Order: sequence, then structure tokens, then C-alpha cells
Amino acid sequence: MRIHHLNCGSMRTVEATYDGPQPAHAVNHCLLVETDADGLVLVETGLGLGDVRDPHGSLDAGWIAMAGPTLDESETAVRQVEALGYDPSDVRNIVLTHLDVDHCGGLPDFPDAAVHVLAAERDAALAADAATRYRPAHWAHGPRWVTYDGASDDRWFGFTSVPLDGLPPEIRLIPLGGHTAGHAGIAVQDADRWLLHCGDAYYYHREMRDEKEPHPVMDVVQTTSQVHADLRLGTQARLRELVRDHGDEVEVFSAHDPWELARHL
Repeated sequence: MRIHHLNCGSMRTVEATYDGPQPAHAVNHCLLVETDADGLVLVETGLGLGDVRDPHGSLDAGWIAMAGPTLDESETAVRQVEALGYDPSDVRNIVLTHLDVDHCGGLPDFPDAAVHVLAAERDAALAADAATRYRPAHWAHGPRWVTYDGASDDRWFGFTSVPLDGLPPEIRLIPLGGHTAGHAGIAVQDADRWLLHCGDAYYYHREMRDEKEPHPVMDVVQTTSQVHADLRLGTQARLRELVRDHGDEVEVFSAHDPWELARHL
């Protein structure tokens, strides 16, 4: 498999908490995975064409004010897929960590793709009062949902590992609770190591250090948007153990840290 790291939506500029890294736009870190038999697999979609062209119709005004998205059409996943020489219909499967606006805004740009997500997350997003957090415009086209209850006997470095229907075992859904009702990470095998896209399980690379240093700005976002504080903190503790014990086999990264994405570009 070949893996492309994409930024599907720049947002407000953030500064590191230590000398060295330059200030950078927060990102929406997505993966485009070329598989041998299953076409293209998109891990997260970031913001989509509808968000860029009609932000106040597709996105929440409060979220726009908080995140400060740049809304650049060239950063949408569909335009980046085309720039790589593919047709958007080549994206047959989309795997999502969760359904917050900046993780699934591109769903309407790939209307025929199967959308893999934990059932608890899909149900929370489609609930009657969900518009206070989720944006129905992102699934008004009627996605082909493929949902999972999160239960599995399979293990991946001590975590529950959920096999994905119709996808190779090199791509797995890893429940990582706390941020939303059905938040998950997505593990992708890259040659002799694994990548773990942690979504919003954490926001800043220094949270994975023993010192557990959150980012003063991004931490406000993660603490105000969590659905279960203890579960989120427990998830982060387990991720730190993963980095400590298996850092030579697994590389973790979060959805919005620009310095993590820079390592892959």
C-alpha cells in the first residue's frame, strides 16, 4: 500500500510551547491509502467543497469563529485526489474517527463511498438534537454507512481492534473513547511499522510525553468538546504507554497538530 498524508483544511494559526517549531496553521490531517485490491481508502475527509463554498450553510457559525478555517478549495480531499491523478469515484471507502464537522465535511464529495464508523458515533450524529454539535448537511446525500458496535476479540498492541468490512487487515478501527460518543482511531500498516491516526483523542504532540503537556489553546477545544473526561484521559494514558513501549513499531499522530503532519510531508 502507498499512503499519502494530506491537510484537508487549514485553520487558525497556533504556536508551539517551546523554542524551535515555527507557528503554523492547525490542520485536518487525513490519509489517502492506495490499496492493491480495494481502490482508494480515505481516512478522514476534513472540510469539503460544500463547506468552502457555503460555510454558513454547511458549518456552524460558532465553530467558524473558533476554528478560523481558511476555506481553500484546493485543500479539500476531492481536489487533492484529483491532483494525484485519480477520479473521486476511485475512493471506494472512507474510514472516520468521528463525525465532528472538520472530520467528515468531505463526505458529500464522495457520495458512492462506503463510510465506516462506530455505530455509537453515527447514532449520536443522527439524533434529533445532534445539530448542536454535528452538521446534517454532511450526510444529507445519504451515505452508505457501514457501522460497528466496537466489540471485537481481536487485539492490536493491547487495544481492541475492529476489522473493517471489505477492507484489508492492514486497516483497522481502534476504539479510543472520551472525545465523542463513538470516537475511534484508525491504524494503517505502512511497510514494517504501523501508523495510528488518533483523531481527537489528543491534540498536541507533547501530550504524548511523560510530562503530559497540553497545548494552552488547543486544550480548551478538547476539554470543552469532550463527552467523558475520565475516559478521554484514560485513552491518552494508554496512548502514552503505546508510544513508550512500542514507539519503534507504531507512530501515533492526532488530527490537528501541524508539526506532526509536517514530519510526513
